[in-house]
Amino acid sequence: MMNTIKATNDFVIRFANVNGSGSASANNLFSKAVFRLGVPVSAKNIFPSNIQGLPTWFEVRINEQGYLGRRGGYDFIVAVNGQTMARDYNELLPGGYFFYDSSKRLPETFKRDDIIEIGIPLTEICNAQYTDPRQRQIFKNIIYVGALAYLFDMDFSVFEDSIKSQFAKKAKLIEPNIQALMLGFNYARENHEDVCGLNIHRRDLCGDQILMEGNAAAGLGAVFAGATVAGWYPITPSTSVVEAFEKFCKAYRIDKETGKNKFAIVQAEDELAAIGIVIGASWNGARAFTATSGPGVSLMSEFLGLAYFSEIPVMLMDIQRTGPSTGMPTRTQQSDLISAAYASHGDTKNVLLFPANPTECFQMTVVGFDLAERLQTPVILMSDLDLGMNVHQCDPIQWDDAKVYDRGKVLNKQQLNDLTERWGRYLDVDGDGIPYRTIPGTHPEKGAYFTRGSSHDEYAAYTEDGQVYARGMQRLLVKWDTAKKIVPPAEISGNESSVGVIYYGTSDYSSQEALDKLRITQAIDAMRIKAFPFGQEVAAFVASHQQIFVIEQNRDAQMKTLLVNELGANPAKFIEILNIDGMPITAEFLVNEIQGNLHQNNPMNQQEA
Repeated sequence: MMNTIKATNDFVIRFANVNGSGSASANNLFSKAVFRLGVPVSAKNIFPSNIQGLPTWFEVRINEQGYLGRRGGYDFIVAVNGQTMARDYNELLPGGYFFYDSSKRLPETFKRDDIIEIGIPLTEICNAQYTDPRQRQIFKNIIYVGALAYLFDMDFSVFEDSIKSQFAKKAKLIEPNIQALMLGFNYARENHEDVCGLNIHRRDLCGDQILMEGNAAAGLGAVFAGATVAGWYPITPSTSVVEAFEKFCKAYRIDKETGKNKFAIVQAEDELAAIGIVIGASWNGARAFTATSGPGVSLMSEFLGLAYFSEIPVMLMDIQRTGPSTGMPTRTQQSDLISAAYASHGDTKNVLLFPANPTECFQMTVVGFDLAERLQTPVILMSDLDLGMNVHQCDPIQWDDAKVYDRGKVLNKQQLNDLTERWGRYLDVDGDGIPYRTIPGTHPEKGAYFTRGSSHDEYAAYTEDGQVYARGMQRLLVKWDTAKKIVPPAEISGNESSVGVIYYGTSDYSSQEALDKLRITQAIDAMRIKAFPFGQEVAAFVASHQQIFVIEQNRDAQMKTLLVNELGANPAKFIEILNIDGMPITAEFLVNEIQGNLHQNNPMNQQEA
């Protein structure tokens, strides 16, 4: 007798759809319903880079333990795309459930005796119920969600409430959508009673958490950070950052009396122009930013060097995707670390921030603007497609109205009047490597200087004196040492093993789950890096461990390279754990890789061999 998968609030469902068919909203309706039932949920939208017609998948992990990383493997598949049906059928785990549109019989080649097939004639139901072709397409998706509500024994009222909330401003759409849900629910109840061993039952495990995209959180963070200017050029997967910024600006940055915008969003002709707009606005005293992805960082590199050398605050958000070149524009990676950290020719070093969830996208965006102005340098938020474009369960966004922005060392008119010694734009008077700056127009006579990308002395005068140039470059390293003390510190857990694990960004979800499993039998310390340059705690962690696994979602172990380069650490102590297929890394992969390496490097195992 076949052993079917049976689970409550702990399984993975995969929706196989066609891009542009309207399935995304239906699939999101399902995942949000799980969340509203108080059950932790994680959704991944896996879509092609074309506009319409190619396959798209939507993976939803339900896990009441709170593990939100991609699991891998599928317990239930909703297969409504004929192009991928054979692949979907074969990828279903043994004992799983294959849900398909039974308006057509499955091909003769579909012969598995280790799965349950659940056929619902979606097309026939739609053809009988609707005459409009678009309605047939849209409501087919809603019908299968209704069927799932029955199969998973979900509280149907949560779907009704979701529909009412979603269409609150379009009331006429509420009843048709609820009716479509009922069509699927009733058909499944009448024809597939007690077929499915997977259940989603109400819990109270989500607390006050919210669902939010990382890009939306970053856009909101820019508003709360005081940004008023965005220069940008659209590129996947960063476009929705500026779209969110515009949306929130229209809500909070329009003068109530005049109706005029108190913000400027300029779509430039390319990425180089976009970063140029940001540099100009920041130099002039505004808080400005841009968002891009890897190809944009490449194009912006020359101007990033200008901002670094002339010491102009710049906030840049890099929503990473696979590369090089065009790569896979709609897949995720952590492969821009080296290009961002050392962007531009010559000796440059840029501050990087590594958020792991939407809450941190918001928080680190605010921190990034403060750091950029305090350090007078580019700061780059290193998000990625998985974090930026997927909806994540996270802690609520919070804001302290008492917060005061850190504008850094900016001289006002009175301070310029009170100066008793000659002011130098690039003169370090405090020993922290950070000079004092002025904003144009502050004083009618004092504080003016020539901003240049060519070599300059402490008073902003042009020079080709090699010793003066070297003195300025060494001062920038003093500033870099100051940055190490004020960037967000790494998060460290455990202090009892010679074995350590280092991870960062969206690897956090699966790394935490993997560590929980590994620590059952093995003491392992862990560190999540939140920023570059590395603080003293990072150097201490690396120095105190003999064997360190570095988890990365790129091919060339770029974080390991930064650790070796910046800390002078012995490369031999690092073991690379790399995932490069463009899909979010899984805990299962991490456990297998780390356990395999621990076994291989265990002296007792080597003696036995």
